[in-house]
Amino acid sequence: MEEKKMQYLFGMHPVLEAVKAGKKFDKVLLKQGLEGAQFRELLELLKNNEIPFQFVPGERLNRAVRGAHQGVLAYISQIDYVDIEQLVNTALARTDNPLIVILDGVSDVRNLGAIARSLECAGGNGIIVPAKGGAAINADAVKASAGALMRIDTCKVSNLRVAAYYLKQSGFRLVAATEKTDRLIYDVDMTGPVAIIMGSEGKGISQTMLDLADDRAAIPMAGEITSLNVSVASAVLMFEAVRQRINKL
Repeated sequence: MEEKKMQYLFGMHPVLEAVKAGKKFDKVLLKQGLEGAQFRELLELLKNNEIPFQFVPGERLNRAVRGAHQGVLAYISQIDYVDIEQLVNTALARTDNPLIVILDGVSDVRNLGAIARSLECAGGNGIIVPAKGGAAINADAVKASAGALMRIDTCKVSNLRVAAYYLKQSGFRLVAATEKTDRLIYDVDMTGPVAIIMGSEGKGISQTMLDLADDRAAIPMAGEITSLNVSVASAVLMFEAVRQRINKL
């Protein structure tokens, strides 16, 4: 129970002061119908700091918190995020062959954690997730990653499309993992700076991100089941990139 308490902060004034102090939050829940000067100040700070927020019924907050939450509940980030400029600069400074993964709508925390674990094992440099519409990076995700989320750079962005453009401008090639291609992963060059795009468990990669990809790569399937779990598929692509890089040494 004590660990659970440490994962969130509640109350208008405590959350407001924490945001002002630069505390990192995964998301903030706000009671529907909130008004007042402090609320407007908090809302403006959340927007300026690109902290995801959501308006919810008061009953949801009552179930989550035993105390005077005043209509505000903020979930504390489990990791320290980096911005995309820092992620890219650090990756390029460390190696000529940086490997980054972009998660386009992956919603299961265990899949996210498993992907981060595989990326760390593959010597990858960072992971990019959307601020909204993806899995929460919470204690369960950190546990599923075997601590990898504490060891690799993680970037949360408000717009994946903008992040993809920045990567391309920085010299990264975007490789989309999709069955919508005749090219297999073995036919796609994954040496040099590469960002692998992985889609959601149900819908796959969005058309917007597919259109931005420099290459599309399919995993060959021989069985009757025509798709892999997204964390397994991610590992397959990552270690194909590792294989190609080892062969070029």
